[in-house]
Amino acid sequence: MEQKRILLTVSYDGTAYVGWQFQNNGPSIQDELEKALQKALGQFVRVTGASRTDAGVHALGQRAHFDVCSSIPPEKYPFVLNRYLPEDIRVTAAKQVPDDFHARFMAAGKIYTYRIHNAAHASAIFRHCTAHVPVRLDEGNMRECAQALLGTHDFAAFAAAGGQAKTTVRTIDDFSVERAGDEITLRVHGNGFLYNMVRIIAGTLIDVGHGKLDTGCIARAIETKNRLDLGVTAPACGLELTQVEYDFEREEYPHDGRYFASAF
Repeated sequence: MEQKRILLTVSYDGTAYVGWQFQNNGPSIQDELEKALQKALGQFVRVTGASRTDAGVHALGQRAHFDVCSSIPPEKYPFVLNRYLPEDIRVTAAKQVPDDFHARFMAAGKIYTYRIHNAAHASAIFRHCTAHVPVRLDEGNMRECAQALLGTHDFAAFAAAGGQAKTTVRTIDDFSVERAGDEITLRVHGNGFLYNMVRIIAGTLIDVGHGKLDTGCIARAIETKNRLDLGVTAPACGLELTQVEYDFEREEYPHDGRYFASAF
């Protein structure tokens, strides 16, 4: 039987997990997917993800690939795997890709979303997917500050310790700050992100909205490359990996600069 490389789209609530990648100190998304594949196929299959999301981080459009010799049609894997996965992990789409495809190294762009519940009291319903900030934030100042992110820059100041990136230069194509009632949504689209980069941006903008930092702090940090010019790292619970993009899909599903379309 011919070997196939299958690309999955995976959605998950990361609250109960140590992150995407397998670790010894708790359950991971990768581990749960591999266990589901083993139950479905009767053999161990290694899964490679596009992004190594941290503990508590969620995903709407994580992507992952694996190799398999099976008669299961590629598009049926969501139905097969969801039978064995916990309810907080869902495979939402699957398709066959070329044998040389790599979910991580061939990613051309990503969209991340960070959600802030900006109200006096935390949300009982959305507490696992928003960061609670009780003091009223000025989203206008946050939006003004974020404009400095656009373009290609050396984002060395935005990288947390422990990252393994060979270069800290990244391109941010789009960044939005929107308020709807008590929820402020930050959405960023770029060609790649450093370790904890989006959470550092979110924490900085929260401090700007609170008046703890001025609206020029991001521009200044890009110039100085000094982490101390920025705010604290925002909590993981507010972060979502919204979409991973590949060049071969962009012609079918172009990014419109406002939101995103399903990858399939």
